[in-house]
Amino acid sequence: MLYHLLYPLHTSFGGFNVFRYITFRGIGAAVTAFLIVIYLGPLFIRLLQRYQVGQVIRDDGPESHYSKKGVPTMGGVLVIFGLTASTLLWVDLYNVYVWLILALTSMYGLIGAYDDYCKIKRQNSKGLSGRGKLVLQIAGALVVGLFMANMPGYSTKLSLPFLKELQPDLGIYYIAFVMFVIVGASNAVNLTDGLDGLAAGPTVVTSGVYLLFSYLAGHAVLASYLQIPYVAGAGEVAVFCGALAGATLGFLWFNAFPAQIFMGDVGSLAIGGALGTVAIVTKQEFLLALVGGIFVMEAMSVILQVGYFKISGGKRIFLMAPFHHHFEKKGWVEPKVVVRFWIISIILGLMALATLKLR
Repeated sequence: MLYHLLYPLHTSFGGFNVFRYITFRGIGAAVTAFLIVIYLGPLFIRLLQRYQVGQVIRDDGPESHYSKKGVPTMGGVLVIFGLTASTLLWVDLYNVYVWLILALTSMYGLIGAYDDYCKIKRQNSKGLSGRGKLVLQIAGALVVGLFMANMPGYSTKLSLPFLKELQPDLGIYYIAFVMFVIVGASNAVNLTDGLDGLAAGPTVVTSGVYLLFSYLAGHAVLASYLQIPYVAGAGEVAVFCGALAGATLGFLWFNAFPAQIFMGDVGSLAIGGALGTVAIVTKQEFLLALVGGIFVMEAMSVILQVGYFKISGGKRIFLMAPFHHHFEKKGWVEPKVVVRFWIISIILGLMALATLKLR
């Protein structure tokens, strides 16, 4: 909105020319989203407490988590609000990619909100059925896949980090690949959101990395120089990434140990879906597996644990899945697990940035 209102005035006052630059608007979106969440956070927490929107704890979870019962949840609503408001304030509103990402984020947020509502209403950790949730997620991802596959000039070739010459073209099967990336990312973030601040930290890192990659993907000269796919219009996605990083950082202010509020499925499903869609739009799908390695690790720990449990007749690989609970069972205190996972996430983010030159 500010871009359309203030940039045209640069002919009268040169200072408004800064609104032309995506980098300026990306930073502006990050700061704005952060301030929105910080300002509204205390009010939102009191509102949740008044209506008794509290966390429901798994009966089979770590004993240390029993004290979290009743802590306000569904904080993802605040993240989505700050993210959306800031994005619309700073982005070029004619950019279709941003609207697509916002639509998918909102849809996944609604899925998560209904799931959270079911848990709170029934007062147990079983919300929307896994099959029902998956069907809705696939439907949203299918729309994104069909949209992207039919965008003029958009390629169905894959971009592989470190292997610039290898670009397999999936053709019509690219739609299925899009669905896998988005649904997988959404559920991976959801599984990671099990400790205070655990999902928020890697989200900030991943959003920051994709802010840079989306800017480069939308810049024809830089994309050609760095040998990454050029996607016309993808640069505006950097504004969305900035807003996502800022909103999540603001949420982390209240979500850090001991958490005053939890994200809930409304936040984790939406954030994961957003990151997956950003990866698709910027043609950096496989990069998400690297920079979002914490999310991948958490998801794989559940898959391996369940698979091995069934094959071995009741044996386990980890003391408990997702992976972060394994370390809790080994005696690590919660803040130590979270901060060490953050450190790994930062290292993975730096490795992702290194792929810009190692191609």
